Amino acid sequence: METIYLIMPGKISDSFTEIIKIATENCQLTIIKTIKEFPIDLQNKKIIFAIELDECGFNISLFEILLKLKKRGDNPLLGSRAVIIIQSSSELFTKNTAQKIIFLTNQMGCRFPGHPTVEATHNLNNFLTWQKIYNLPLVEIYQEQAKELVKKLTEENLKLINRPKILVLHSSLFKTSNTLMLWKMVKENLSGEDIRELHVENGTVVDCRGCSYKTCIHYSEEKSCFYGGIMVKEILPAIEEADCIIWLCPNYNDAISAKLMAVINRMTVLYKRAKFGDKTLFSLVVSGNSGSDCVAKQLIGALSINKGFRLPPYFALTATANDPGSIMNILEIGRKAKEFAENIKREIKK
Repeated sequence: METIYLIMPGKISDSFTEIIKIATENCQLTIIKTIKEFPIDLQNKKIIFAIELDECGFNISLFEILLKLKKRGDNPLLGSRAVIIIQSSSELFTKNTAQKIIFLTNQMGCRFPGHPTVEATHNLNNFLTWQKIYNLPLVEIYQEQAKELVKKLTEENLKLINRPKILVLHSSLFKTSNTLMLWKMVKENLSGEDIRELHVENGTVVDCRGCSYKTCIHYSEEKSCFYGGIMVKEILPAIEEADCIIWLCPNYNDAISAKLMAVINRMTVLYKRAKFGDKTLFSLVVSGNSGSDCVAKQLIGALSINKGFRLPPYFALTATANDPGSIMNILEIGRKAKEFAENIKREIKK
C-alpha cells in the first residue's frame, strides 16, 4: 500500500481529528504536524492537507511548513498530487485559504484533481445544500465527502491523449494586449497541436441570470441556456469538446475580466450534465503592476474547486507588463513561454 503524507499542523480539535481518522481509515499514513517532522523529500508523493483554521482564519504552522518547502527550490513537490480537507470555526476563510494553499503548492510542482477540497464551516452550514440530496445529518455528509476525496487521491490516474483538443479563451485586443503577445510566444511552441481560439467580444455573453436549480437542469438537458446566443451555439460546445482550456487573463483590478467571468458563470448549465474532471486548466495572467496571484487564485476557486477542472503543476504563467508591448522586454520571457508550452504538452499529450 502506498504511503500518504498527512500534513496536519497547528492546534487540532477532537472533532476534526475524528473526521480525518474516518477519512483515512484504510490508508497507510505518515503524519506531519510540525516542521521538525517534515521529510527531506516530498516529490512524487500523495499528500493530504488537513487544515483547521483559528478564529482569524490562520494556521501559522501550515505556512511555516510551506515556507520551508519553498526554500528548497522551484520543484519541491514535483510529481506529487494533493487534496485538502479544511475546517473553520466561522463561516469564513476556508475557500480563501484553500485557494492560497493550492496556488503556492502548485507553483512548487504539485497537481490537484478536480474538486480538490472538502470545506467545513461553522456548524457545518455549508453542507445544508447537500442535505437536500442525501437526507443525512450534516456531520455524516462531511464524513462521506472527506472519505470520497481521499479515495479520489488514491485512485486518480493521469490519462494522456493522442491528439488533445486545446481551447483558448480570451477577451483582449491583439494590437495592445501584452497577454495576447505572451500567448503568441507560447503558441509558437505548440505548432502542430489542435488549437482553437475564441474571442469573447463585448456584448456577446450576458452574465448568468441565476435561474432556479430546476430551470437550469431543464436548459441543461436541452443543451441550452436561458439567454441562448453565442454561449450556447459556440462557447459551451467548444468547452465540452476540449481536453484542455487555456484562459488568457489580463489583470483587471485584481480580478478576471467581466467577459470571461460571465463565461465561467454561464458554464453552470453545462456543468449540470458534463463533468470536467478530465479537462485540464491552464492560464496566462499578466498584470500591469502586481496581483497576478489574485487572478490565478480566482481561477483556481472558480474552475478547479467549484467546477472540477484538474489542475496540473505550474498551471499559470504569470508576468508583469504595463505599457503595450513591454512583455517583450521581460528577462527570459521567451524561455518561460517555451517551458510553459512544454508543460502543457507533457500534461495532456500521449
